[in-house]
Amino acid sequence: MKPIKMPIEDILDLHTFQPKEIPNLFDDYFAACIEKQIYSVRVIHGKGKGILKKRVQELLKKNPMVLSFKDAPSEAGGWGATLVKLRGL
Repeated sequence: MKPIKMPIEDILDLHTFQPKEIPNLFDDYFAACIEKQIYSVRVIHGKGKGILKKRVQELLKKNPMVLSFKDAPSEAGGWGATLVKLRGL
């Protein structure tokens, strides 16, 4: 499978990814964000039943690049998104 080229910006939409891809995606994407001096990322996981959100937040807790995270405010996706603060270099 060929790698997917995607722009590195402050929003990461997980709708096009399989759940098994997310751990490696976070590592690569967050490292690229830090390299570009992007330290705040909105991760869009969708609302659904909350299963993906729970998985995303479990991964964020374990990721050493993540300083903190919280639910997005309603105007930024609310229950369907998580705001992530990354550690600076």
